[in-house]
Amino acid sequence: MSGQTQEERNAIVRKKMMDLKNVKVQALPKDSPWLRPVRITFVQDEKPKNWDVSRIHDSVAIIVYNTTRKKLVFVRQFRPAAYYSTLPEKHQSVDTKQYPPEAGLTLELCAGIIDKNLPLIEIARDELKEEIGYEAPASAFEKIITYTDIAATTGRHTHFYVEVTDDMHIHPGGGDESEGELIEVVEMSIPEVIDYISSGNVQSPAGFLFGVMWFLSKKKDRYT
Repeated sequence: MSGQTQEERNAIVRKKMMDLKNVKVQALPKDSPWLRPVRITFVQDEKPKNWDVSRIHDSVAIIVYNTTRKKLVFVRQFRPAAYYSTLPEKHQSVDTKQYPPEAGLTLELCAGIIDKNLPLIEIARDELKEEIGYEAPASAFEKIITYTDIAATTGRHTHFYVEVTDDMHIHPGGGDESEGELIEVVEMSIPEVIDYISSGNVQSPAGFLFGVMWFLSKKKDRYT
């Protein structure tokens, strides 16, 4: 691993993430590999109905607790969907001065899509290494839950919990550069996490909130 501190690596990643140009909102192509939308029509209780749904990739997410320093470890990324939520709902070129890229930054659990024919724990291990730099054995992972989206998207998502130590931080993290990933590694103490989720301004997905609340409820013995 390089001699840079995590703060120095994060600063480099942040600069790259915020170097956003030529942003355009366009119609979704029919051959999108990420979203596969359909319209489901049916008759229920003698009434015709329909529902628009998009199938997405299944995924894994990991609640990571560093026992050496008693901190939860998360990732921060630029998410186009979060950014889009701040934009006018129309197809257009986007002025990044009027709509700063910072609006698309989200705090999340370490996670990744299931795109390999491997056991879920092995995919979780790979994500732990690639995104935040920790090497942990499969035996260290505790499966928490698998759930399915039920609104406008459908996909199955599995959460794991793993405890790590400073000695296990043997990779730089930050994502897979060959795939263009830009990821900041963020460590937060328990008071900092509680302040964040209580702030009323949480820029994080629901899976993050579930993972944090699960940890605070189920693992009190690890941080009190």
